[in-house]
Amino acid sequence: MEVYRFIVRGRVQGVWYRKFVSQGAMKMQIEGYVKNLADGTVESVAVLFDEDVEKFKKILQDGSPLSSVESIEMSVLDNDDLVYDGFEIRR
Repeated sequence: MEVYRFIVRGRVQGVWYRKFVSQGAMKMQIEGYVKNLADGTVESVAVLFDEDVEKFKKILQDGSPLSSVESIEMSVLDNDDLVYDGFEIRR
């Protein structure tokens, strides 16, 4: 299990994107968060097993009906010491 950070670019703010991602993550019982960034992108951090990475990326790609994802940048956080309790929408 590793902690992954995703940066999602496209039309992902003001279109209920975070809510849809949060709902999908909670259905998969993933821990982490999703939040808007000042530059118009969305950041998501998720604690994932290897077999769940592609499933979570699909949730990020699908987004909400009004969103349009252009790209998803993924990295592994080596020294993430945060404790997650479920999946939340952060501001």
